[in-house]
Amino acid sequence: MDSDRHPTAASVFDALGADYERAFGGSAVHHASLGSLLERLTPGSLVLDIGSGTGRPTAQTLADAGHEVLGVDVSPVMVDIAARQVPGAEFRCADVRDLALEDGSFDAVCVYFALLQLSRAEQTDVLRLAARVLRPGGHLAVATVPLDIEGVSGTFMDQAVRVTSFGEEAFTAVVTAAGFTVLARESVLFTPDHPTAVPEPQLFLLARRT
Repeated sequence: MDSDRHPTAASVFDALGADYERAFGGSAVHHASLGSLLERLTPGSLVLDIGSGTGRPTAQTLADAGHEVLGVDVSPVMVDIAARQVPGAEFRCADVRDLALEDGSFDAVCVYFALLQLSRAEQTDVLRLAARVLRPGGHLAVATVPLDIEGVSGTFMDQAVRVTSFGEEAFTAVVTAAGFTVLARESVLFTPDHPTAVPEPQLFLLARRT
């Protein structure tokens, strides 16, 4: 993304801060997705949370269940909020692609709505990274807004954004091609708790590294 012309993910989520959690934290299907992941984790699992935001609900749910969580986010404001809200997890302000993460070192990877401001090639790279850092048989929980759009400018919670995504079938195929077997798929229509919000489609996948 050209930061001179379009807002970066870091600047957007720095501006949103805790408002993002208030808008999306109550999603029943997000909590259900985490519940399905927890059922498949052994005690004390190591989990990578890409785009960890405020730490809630993902990192907190996993840490409260006794798992070791590393949250990574490009927004310093989000990382600061998460570190204060979820002291039982570790958070780093970075692009996950820039971190030296050991192959096969995680039991699970979560990527909840963290791909939408990346290009399609970058989204594919992050999913391949998730497969690389997962142990064989490790699990991926991923969610996106399944629309066939590329480089579309719009407004999200009063913030200017530029969004790219895949349609539902195409995104599922990208996850599979990255090295995963999809175990569960759920599509919902969700309205964020925000005055300017409109209903948006959401796709949640649970997958296993093949």
